[in-house]
Amino acid sequence: MKRTTISLLATATALAAITAVASLTAPGAAETTAEAKAPARLPIERSSLLCPAPSGSDVAETRYTAFTPPALSGPGSRSTESGGTGEKGELGETGKAGESGGARPTAGLRPSVSGQSERRVEPGQSRPDPRAAGKPVVPLTEPGTPVSAEESAPDAPALVGTATGRLAPGWTAQQTTVVAAGATRGALGLSCTPPETDLWIPGASTAKERQDYVHLTNPDDSPAVVDIEMFGANGELRTTLTEGIPVPARAGLPILLSTLTADVAPDVTVHVSTRSGRIGAAVRVGEAETGSDWLTGAARPAATAVLPGIPADATSVRLVAYAPGAHDAELKVELAGPEGRIVPAGSESLHVKAGMTASIDLGDVTRGEPGSLIVSPEEGARATPVVAALRIVRGEGDEREIAFIPATVPVGERATVADNRAKGSTLSLTAPEKEARVRVTASAGTEGGAPVTKTYTVRARTTLAFPVPVPAGVKGSFALTVRTESGGPVHAARTLELPENGVEMFTVQPLQDDRGTVAVPKAQPDMSVLED
Repeated sequence: MKRTTISLLATATALAAITAVASLTAPGAAETTAEAKAPARLPIERSSLLCPAPSGSDVAETRYTAFTPPALSGPGSRSTESGGTGEKGELGETGKAGESGGARPTAGLRPSVSGQSERRVEPGQSRPDPRAAGKPVVPLTEPGTPVSAEESAPDAPALVGTATGRLAPGWTAQQTTVVAAGATRGALGLSCTPPETDLWIPGASTAKERQDYVHLTNPDDSPAVVDIEMFGANGELRTTLTEGIPVPARAGLPILLSTLTADVAPDVTVHVSTRSGRIGAAVRVGEAETGSDWLTGAARPAATAVLPGIPADATSVRLVAYAPGAHDAELKVELAGPEGRIVPAGSESLHVKAGMTASIDLGDVTRGEPGSLIVSPEEGARATPVVAALRIVRGEGDEREIAFIPATVPVGERATVADNRAKGSTLSLTAPEKEARVRVTASAGTEGGAPVTKTYTVRARTTLAFPVPVPAGVKGSFALTVRTESGGPVHAARTLELPENGVEMFTVQPLQDDRGTVAVPKAQPDMSVLED
């Protein structure tokens, strides 16, 4: 027999032996039919947030507040105190992620300041910002205690932030601005957002009394390319220069919506998507003689939308919805109040045509009681996905003020909102279907105080609204963390009242699952892959 044949036989024999061993050591039938263990939930190790440029007003005062809640514990969770390698979290002026420096953001594409239907394209300019060499705006060193900073410069830039290691899970930041005077005075608040590639923002407008700027913020080291679509009551608006918009690296870019189209539409849904890169997008709304606030992205299209946190003293509520698919939506409109869900008289339903924005005025639908709006398919109707938002007005005449509530996802395992005050902060919890038990923790203050935790039960199909628990001996502002302990899904929103010059200014921030942990399945060697 030739030497080559002998070698082949030896190889075949060895492989057969390996296969036999693999068969003997492979999991048995009893093991394979046993229920697989749930994957462990481990803390994330890096988190990013984006805050748009706060305001161009000379009388604007902005507060930034950053916070990371203490580590999660319990079944399926691993403490974040020992996870990760980094221990630095910071929110700095627009610059390289995680760094405190970086050039001041410059606009390569800027709308006409005159407000005419014209947009001027200018080359990006790079000039040093004297603030860029300073420290991060709100550096965070330990979980459990918030930090804050003030900003009053009218040209304050957008902010890009990164948290790593044990500061990453649940890291949140709030941007709160008060404009005390002017045609669009008001309180503007938003929870700074993670970068995205696709966002829907219903509730914008190109009406003459509105000055709506969509702020695009690029956190990355390379330019992003963005498309903007706008949809009104008759479908897509005629727009110019909205495709392939370049947003420079680590820069913020505000664009006045009314300069993108000649169409005047009182209710507009803005769709922001990227061809390349990631982006943060929010609309800064200014309504003449009524107020101003931020309008952020709604929950992704779904057949049912929950919009939590309508104040009890709302004098006007307007629902705006858009159906992005190929089918019309027949929607049932309900208000979840303290005693259950009711159908508002005269506003029982809303028909939304495919590709079009529809709206309905609900008036003072809450009638002196707090509530949340729930929009779902009419009985027997197709479950058509929609996006939705509310425009809320408080006050009368010259003392009116507006805020917006986008549809939001459930709180989930944990959600946090920063910059709560000892007076004027209200938390709304809504259980759309099933009763739920919720644990609420108020952190220490930025200048002192001891955390406090309380547990609440939210009855099925109701909204529970209450002044937030206040930490003992609190000084400064504090964060609020909500955890669902049992029961059905819960939606939440925080209302922050900031009275100024006789105007009951306010802003509403929905709370969303902070996605501070991820499921990591357990892996082990499997020799059965060697079987024929």
